[in-house]
Amino acid sequence: MTVDWRSFPSLTALRAFEAAASAHSFSGAARALNVTHAAVAQQVRALEQELGAELIFREGRGLQLTVQGARLAAALSEGFRDIAAALAEITAADPDAPLRVTMTPAFAGQWLMPRLGAFWAGHPEVPLSLHPDKRLVDMRREPMDLAIRFGSGNWPGLQAELLTAAHYVIVAAPDLLAGRTGLTLEEMSAMPWVIEQEWPEAMAWLKSFGLRPDAMNIAYVPTEELALSAARQGYGLHVEAAALVEHDVENGHLVEVGQIRDDSLAYYLVTRTGPQRTALKTFIRWIKAAV
Repeated sequence: MTVDWRSFPSLTALRAFEAAASAHSFSGAARALNVTHAAVAQQVRALEQELGAELIFREGRGLQLTVQGARLAAALSEGFRDIAAALAEITAADPDAPLRVTMTPAFAGQWLMPRLGAFWAGHPEVPLSLHPDKRLVDMRREPMDLAIRFGSGNWPGLQAELLTAAHYVIVAAPDLLAGRTGLTLEEMSAMPWVIEQEWPEAMAWLKSFGLRPDAMNIAYVPTEELALSAARQGYGLHVEAAALVEHDVENGHLVEVGQIRDDSLAYYLVTRTGPQRTALKTFIRWIKAAV
């Protein structure tokens, strides 16, 4: 819900009322806010007049809340606590805290980990906390400094910088190929495949390559990492981002038998808007140079 600030009561009056409700006295609220008793009472009465409702009343030597007052006091207390917690988190932020980076498990295991030793060797002063996750982490709610995301680069409210194009390749273990270095479409169609389940993009890519996935022998496995592991064992052909299997291809664990290019999708470095701490800038410069 969008707040209409033109009709919103004074925050000073709301703060005075919340303090009086919590202390059950104008005097206690005055001490908490470091103002006079009369100033608190005046703000509360002005708030009641503006809202057209009684919020608080004197009973004996203390103050009690009406039903409407209790509801407003509860909402204000929760809101002010949230604000106080956010302010404390911001002001207490440790510039030397580990850099929190989220990415898919496959990207972490296949691309980042083989290169991470070089980063630590060159930048031992930058502590890293890696968070592999298949979810699309909400960076505005979770305290991540950087996300390495696959997609179109359009994530509202965030800054996205191209890291590397997501060219896809079809790979197979050497044993499955039995000495062959390439396959025809007919041969690919007749061979077994291993692909991550619930991955419609892979089906679209295979169709664009000229294959018919609905007529192929495809074993669907739960995760991208398991699918890639199965491909290494020779259980079937596999389609994967070229960046994630380049080490396997270089080391001879997998053989590239086809390329699929889709320039609409890529890997991006995604950050929140606003200033970046030095550690984040250092890591971003390194990872861009490592591509």
